[in-house]
Parts: sequence; C-alpha cells; structure tokens
Amino acid sequence: MRFDHAGIATDDAAPLAELFADAFETPVVHEETFDGLHVTFLELDNGYFELLEPVPDADGAIPRYLDSNGPGIHHVALETDDITTALETVSDCGIDLIDEEPRPGAWGHDVAFLHPKTTGGVLVELVEH
Repeated sequence: MRFDHAGIATDDAAPLAELFADAFETPVVHEETFDGLHVTFLELDNGYFELLEPVPDADGAIPRYLDSNGPGIHHVALETDDITTALETVSDCGIDLIDEEPRPGAWGHDVAFLHPKTTGGVLVELVEH
C-alpha cells in the first residue's frame, strides 16, 4: 500500500485549489465532474489533494458530510495494485467494508471504502491504479 491522496470536502473548490497551488506549489493535474461532485486533484511529490465539491442540488455522501461537519478532510486513500486482494486482506483483519466489491471512482480508477468504525475513526479509501 502507498499513500495516494487526502480527500477534502469543500463547498467551493476553485479558491481552495488556487490557495493550495500558490502556497504549496502544487499544480492542478486533473478535474472532472463525477457522481454529483466536481473533483479537483492537485499533485504533490508523494500523492494528491483531492478536492470534493458537490454540484448544485447534488445528494450524496459529500453534501451530507458538509452539512454535518463542514469543510475538511473527508478521507485518506491508499493505492493498491490489487484491490480485490486488498479487500480480502483487510476484511480478514477485522475491518468492516463499506464496499464489498470495487466500484468506479474518479479518474477511472476502481475504489472501495473501509468503515471508519473499524479503522480508528478514519474513512479509508482503497484505490487501484
């Protein structure tokens, strides 16, 4: 497993992307609208910041997260070469799965989330590149 990205929920990704680009010298390398979100990736030497902004009138996990918690870190993502095996391994270790099977994620990658109640309160995403 390798660190892939920190997912950051925000109401407005553009000014945050500009701030991070200027302050941390991290360029925007990918943007897309996906699953009711505008997603912006900023590249770091060892991973990415993923900014998650709901599109207007969107329903889903990020709008609910923002309503409950406000902007901030939503999840941490780890890259794996084999997401199916990784899901089996973490399940065997007693970690509850939100996604029992990989699903399509941003940038065309397969992803799966692990339940924070069994990962120390951290929502963890597995990403297969």
